[in-house]
Amino acid sequence: MKALVTGASSGIGRDMARYLSNLGYDLIIVAQREERLIELKKELKTNVQVISMDLSIKENCINLYESVKEQEIDLLINNAGFGEFGNFDETDLEKEVKLINTNITAVHILTKLFLKAMKKKDKGRILNVASVAGFAPGPLMAAYYSSKAYVLRLSQAIYTELKKENSNVHISVLCPGPVATEFNDVAGVKFSLKPLSSEYVAKYAIDKTLKNRLMIIPGMLNKIMRILTKISPTKLIARVVYKNQTRKKN
Repeated sequence: MKALVTGASSGIGRDMARYLSNLGYDLIIVAQREERLIELKKELKTNVQVISMDLSIKENCINLYESVKEQEIDLLINNAGFGEFGNFDETDLEKEVKLINTNITAVHILTKLFLKAMKKKDKGRILNVASVAGFAPGPLMAAYYSSKAYVLRLSQAIYTELKKENSNVHISVLCPGPVATEFNDVAGVKFSLKPLSSEYVAKYAIDKTLKNRLMIIPGMLNKIMRILTKISPTKLIARVVYKNQTRKKN
């Protein structure tokens, strides 16, 4: 068994790699920070291939697929991503474009390329990492929330296509709430709610993915939030999110 994990240098991606290795998976771990990947490789029990790459660059995503396509990838995990905090007219455009390219374009490209290969063999799994942010408008983190909504809806659409084709390829989407990772340092915010541990979310996500669950929402509070976003007016949700976001300022 072999899995490819993007964004594996820290947080959920790193802990997913650790858990998968404990389950016996050989790994391809991908991130920009090569030294972090090398450190991770040293502690893992199975065979590990390290690929240092910036997935915000379209050509790198294609090159990544081309470099590993001859290998038998049983599980693709699109985990790489980051956020940006602030009023939309004030946030840095270049950082937001990189966010869109990492959170959306890379997920889109890798999902499409690996899905085609998996469908030809009629086996394989894809886990895309979205967020509970994908359920709501995100004032003060507009680009991030929107990017996670894309990942969520893309995964849901592909899930239905695969079901209609009676395919043995499966897709899942992880929608965590606050998780104790480096995410907030990059986004420039702090959590207003107590975060779940990265180890717990990683294990929960993998276990549910291996059971072919489409929507994976760790934590009871996050499940309740999901229900509330389905029954509440969008404008009300946006106001609640805005108030919550203002508490995150460092």
